[in-house]
Amino acid sequence: MAKKEGAAIVTRQAVDKILDAIAFDDAGLVPAIAQRHGTGEVLMLAWMNRDAVRATLESSDVTYWSRSRQKLWRKGESSGHTQRLIALRIDCDGDALLLEVEQAGPACHTNRANCFFRLATEDGLAMTSEPIED
Repeated sequence: MAKKEGAAIVTRQAVDKILDAIAFDDAGLVPAIAQRHGTGEVLMLAWMNRDAVRATLESSDVTYWSRSRQKLWRKGESSGHTQRLIALRIDCDGDALLLEVEQAGPACHTNRANCFFRLATEDGLAMTSEPIED
């Protein structure tokens, strides 16, 4: 994906080809894993539909589909903790996406750096991080 001044340059024809390569499920969704650019830290898992993928590719502002609200949401639209797309990868079966992103602030709605802060241990669950203080 070519970039100019921090924004993806993706033609409509390229977006259509990318969308055709994605195997959306029966609900029209595909899981998308967000990974921090530069470190590889897994930040979160969310869902995207065709419109979310298109909006993300056209703007570089990562946009997801909210299953609970049944609408598109641009990451950080209310919190300011935005994600800027660096690269979008599609897995071998086309049924999962990996988004390499620049994350501004915490990625998790619990105000933690990532959503994977509960570690399974022999005693149950251990919290591996505390919320980030603003």
